[in-house]
Amino acid sequence: MSRPGLRTRVTAAFAVGALLLAASMALFSYDLTRRSLLDERERTAVRAAYYDAAVVRSGLDTGTPDVVAVLRSLDTGSARRPLLHLRDGWYARTADVGASSVPVELQRVVAEGRPAVQRIRLDGQPTLLVGVPLPGELGYYELTSLREVEDTFQVVGLALTAVAIMIAGAGAALGWYATRHSLRPLTAVADAAERIAGGDFATRLDPTTDPDLTRLSSSFNEMVDKLVRRIDRDRRFAADVSHELRSPLQTLAAAASVLTRRRDHQDERTATAAGLVADEVARFQRLVDDLIQLARTEQPAHRETVDVVDLARSACRERSLPENLVEVSAGAPHRWWVDRRRFAQVLLNLLENAERYGGGPVAVRLGAQDGVGVLEVDDDGPGVPVTDREIIFDRFVRGRAAHARADTDGTGLGLALVAQHAAAHGGTAVVLDRGSGARFRVELPGAVR
Repeated sequence: MSRPGLRTRVTAAFAVGALLLAASMALFSYDLTRRSLLDERERTAVRAAYYDAAVVRSGLDTGTPDVVAVLRSLDTGSARRPLLHLRDGWYARTADVGASSVPVELQRVVAEGRPAVQRIRLDGQPTLLVGVPLPGELGYYELTSLREVEDTFQVVGLALTAVAIMIAGAGAALGWYATRHSLRPLTAVADAAERIAGGDFATRLDPTTDPDLTRLSSSFNEMVDKLVRRIDRDRRFAADVSHELRSPLQTLAAAASVLTRRRDHQDERTATAAGLVADEVARFQRLVDDLIQLARTEQPAHRETVDVVDLARSACRERSLPENLVEVSAGAPHRWWVDRRRFAQVLLNLLENAERYGGGPVAVRLGAQDGVGVLEVDDDGPGVPVTDREIIFDRFVRGRAAHARADTDGTGLGLALVAQHAAAHGGTAVVLDRGSGARFRVELPGAVR
């Protein structure tokens, strides 16, 4: 499993922290509320029990009292139930309470003349039992229901739980908001890096956006400046070397041409050597031309309206290929907004690659998808292995088909130029498997209007 991102971790940390804080406050509030309510109910029940015990004792002092009548005279309501322990037994107003309702230990304490209070469960319901001693080792007991208090506890618990959950959600939202704004400078750096990787070397960060990130912005901009200077220096070096090589190469090519024309007057070994020299000089010339083209790809594309269908047919004629290879998808326009020189170079390089390594081109397809111009060249070769489909567009890289054919004429720059020209348009170049060959696909955003 992949590790969650920084934003996810910070948001989760805010949520957990808020939940822990809210849970702690909720537990503290619940415990404080529970203690307060129970203490208040206990004080009220004890006062009421003492008052009722005094009334009962007054009724018993009348000589031959009617004990049941005395108990019925008590104003206890429905929440309190009186229970009287006399020498001749236990008396109550209802049959649901009796001696079994009072724990033996509490009976002993009251019989010793000491009042007692205990929370018990009677018939599954929470009950507060108050025992008040009477003269003669007798006792008056009053059972007060705590059902309403327990219901209040449940309501308070649910409310505090809901509040804790909402606070945790608010903490997560706060964490997401905080990370979104705190990571915005990093997002800007990532976006700038992507634009630079795409060839936009004019991209820079604004050092005045955030005073705390001035050093990061300045360092990033300085790094990009150094990178641009190095790329410019390397590009100028390659261009200068290529241009300087052109003149001696032309001289060598002329000399090789003379030697080739005079083969009939040379012995076999000399003629073979002259042929090899002529082939290598021609290959060297193509390499120099490709290097010059590659140096030019670093420049921005100069777009104009171009009839790409006519350009594709011209490229086929130039390679002595039938024009009916060119196919135009239904609804695709013939005129695109592209750099004519670059698009023509892409067509020629893909056709040459198909002829040299793919058994010849079988289709040149032009289409459009949501404003993106799509160029596809299909060949009838062995295809390109999945492991080679990315590196095949690198410089001086030739696919396995070239090695299998022991081809030494290629420079390894043709597909690199295709990728560079596509990138200059803000597009991409990929190779796909179509079953019986390879399909080279070039996408040019903004080419179709």
